[in-house]
Amino acid sequence: MLHKKKEEKESLNGKNDKPSLNSSAEDKISDEKQINKIDDDSNQNSTETINELSEETAAAEKIKQLESEINMLRDMLLRKAAEFENYKRRTENDQLNLIKYAAESFIIKLLPIVDDFERSLPHINNTQNNEAVIKGIQLVYEKLMKLLEEQGVKKMETVGKHFNVDYHDALMQRADENVPPHTVLEEIEKGYIYKDRVIRHAKVIISTESTELPADENESQVSESNNTEDK
Repeated sequence: MLHKKKEEKESLNGKNDKPSLNSSAEDKISDEKQINKIDDDSNQNSTETINELSEETAAAEKIKQLESEINMLRDMLLRKAAEFENYKRRTENDQLNLIKYAAESFIIKLLPIVDDFERSLPHINNTQNNEAVIKGIQLVYEKLMKLLEEQGVKKMETVGKHFNVDYHDALMQRADENVPPHTVLEEIEKGYIYKDRVIRHAKVIISTESTELPADENESQVSESNNTEDK
């Protein structure tokens, strides 16, 4: 009887010991899981921190690269602007010099004619050699006109032409029954054309319109006058 009770007691004690062992194991497993979870969280946080640092480093390097490119482009722009200003200044100076000395080549060609006039001047008062002086002046004049023609300057032919305000400047009018009205009768001062542009209008005298009316017009005017008087 006693032996039986002892066995039951041991059996009960055995049953009571098993739950205690299982609880310790479960606690250990739970602790390990928590530790693993903490480690995972720590690893994840470390990875995120490393990624963030890498991104910040890459962004900083990108900003530095962009700033370097901006500085390079700014320097290039300043150099180009300076080069353009120098080019603009040189071009303006060239244009001013071109305008300033535009007649240089023409003047150089004109100087020999001036020399011819100067050589002729001392002989003007020489009455014994008038024909030679006149001939010399005529040659100088022809030489000058040839030079002007080579430069595109031409004299206008006006006498006998119909009056044109684009080419002529009428100084006065004169009656002439032998020509139509507004015909150039006389040229006071020659006009000149440079290439296709009039550089000086010719000063001329032109014919007036006829003041005599045809017979039928005279009769109509007389009839109108009589009718007016009758009224």
